Amino acid sequence: MDFDTLISTFSNSEITYPLLGSLIAGALIGAERERQGKAAGLRTHILVCYASALMTLVALHMGSWTAVLVEGTQIVSDMSRMPHAILTGIGFLCAGVIFREGASVHGLTTAASLWLTAAIGITFGTGLLELATFSTVIAMVVLFLLRFAQRIAPPQPKLDLQMRVNADSEFDAGHLIGILAQQNLHAGPPALSHDRLGRTRSYRLRIAAGQAEFDVEALGRALDAEPAVQEFSITPILPNHMADG
Repeated sequence: MDFDTLISTFSNSEITYPLLGSLIAGALIGAERERQGKAAGLRTHILVCYASALMTLVALHMGSWTAVLVEGTQIVSDMSRMPHAILTGIGFLCAGVIFREGASVHGLTTAASLWLTAAIGITFGTGLLELATFSTVIAMVVLFLLRFAQRIAPPQPKLDLQMRVNADSEFDAGHLIGILAQQNLHAGPPALSHDRLGRTRSYRLRIAAGQAEFDVEALGRALDAEPAVQEFSITPILPNHMADG
């Protein structure tokens, strides 16, 4: 390939526009992730979007390849295989950014943005520039505007409570629910387990606060005041816009 052929290739709008569009779309989505301090940020999203568009363009031009076939054989090209392969591969990358910390799951939004970025890159690669551009705008609306909406009207905060009590005490699930109600906290029936020797009972439940802010230490003091309680742990469950960002 000589220099003139290279210039001619990149002067072809059917190649240049999809690739440039994928770079811009990946940069816009990645910039929002970078701003939130996510590991998969600007460069990752740009590369994912560009690679998706590039491989889609390659698949579209398979028909122009020169191939020497054995007599009596033929090549059947299926364009749909390339998008499937791209999105499957991106799925493994997405799995790497999801992790659990305590009762909260982090990275779900970043994983979804990576997968969507790949889909947008594929759309650019197929030449559907208007649809790809519209999808990029929708992605930005979801990532930016809905984040502000969640901050204006935050979801009800939740806690994960685990505790152990003496098995021979009168402390039961009803007593625990009553303590929570005094703290303006609400919960459904707790999960119950016994140790093999029958010396302790363990409770675990998800708690919903009746207000945007609550005093975790006040709940801790209330549980400390119960003689039957041997130990407990209270773990905040971060809202989605804080946990998976």
